[in-house]
Amino acid sequence: MIADDSVVVRGLFARWLGESGRFHVVGVAGDGEAAVECAGRHHPDIMVLDLDMPILDGAEALPQIVRQSPGTAVLLTTTLTERNAQLALQCMSRGAVDVLPKPDRRSSLTLSLDFRSELLDKLGSIAQSRQRHGEAGPDLGPGAAPQGGVVDLRPLISVMPRYLLIGASTGGPRAVARMLADLGDALASLTTLVVQHMPPLFTASFADQIAAQLGIPAREPYDGERLARGMVYVAPGGRHLGVDRKLGHIVASVSDGPPVHFCRPAVDVLFSEAARHLGPAALGLVMTGMGSDGTDGAAALRRTGAAVIVQDEASSTIWGMPGSVLRAGQASIVLPLGGIGPAIRALVGGAHPA
Repeated sequence: MIADDSVVVRGLFARWLGESGRFHVVGVAGDGEAAVECAGRHHPDIMVLDLDMPILDGAEALPQIVRQSPGTAVLLTTTLTERNAQLALQCMSRGAVDVLPKPDRRSSLTLSLDFRSELLDKLGSIAQSRQRHGEAGPDLGPGAAPQGGVVDLRPLISVMPRYLLIGASTGGPRAVARMLADLGDALASLTTLVVQHMPPLFTASFADQIAAQLGIPAREPYDGERLARGMVYVAPGGRHLGVDRKLGHIVASVSDGPPVHFCRPAVDVLFSEAARHLGPAALGLVMTGMGSDGTDGAAALRRTGAAVIVQDEASSTIWGMPGSVLRAGQASIVLPLGGIGPAIRALVGGAHPA
């Protein structure tokens, strides 16, 4: 189902979806109120929901859509503004699976092959995830069972970690915030760096959201900044975040290098540079997300003796990134979302998680 106040955008999206041969559009809506009604009538597998709509905007309509059709996966679309970034993050904490920024002008939307490709890729990943999970969606609770069969796991830890490196994409804002909350006081003993695939404005708002919800210092770092324990650093949207060593101190490396596996920021960049400068003092964590970003970097971490945790399939919105690391034999342990925080707490406390 497509909900957007522009008849041009609704027609364009419907044509793209039809031409792909993978989707069937069951309904369209031009405002939030109609989107709620249409969701209750059709119970679509996926809804593409615009944030900026009359009567009810997307943020106001979302809770009603979730109540009317709890099995519907909602992909948000919106123009890039600070307000919309904040609203989108709120929506993702309330059940939306991801957000896709629109090009600035509708003319560029019509001509944007990159936007069309990204829209279809995201919808395809969501559809595949629904087929695996069923309509109930991922299990975000602590009892979710690890999946993946027989894999190559190495001993989880060789030294107590001092740096926590997190990579996430689709479904990540909600999962990362949950995991950080589970870490609690252990965050004070760690320097935490997060690569969350999101565009500019969204990453700054994500850092602000973490700081407000958890009461911990969180922000985007600047290039060359000395990294401090007890801080959460979020990679700026559209820029790579890595680490470097200068004058005996570990500092942030923020760069405009080319995308890696179509990603900027890229988890592979953070993990690879951490492997070079931090070695086994780093702990890698690959969480829910589409694609394979993080797999090469996880291998680099593993070669130094560092451990890599991956989120399990049952609790992931999209099991692309963590599944890729696991299949490549670069995971130390596979854990459900509810088990990641307690496991890291145990490692920081000097214990080995059960």
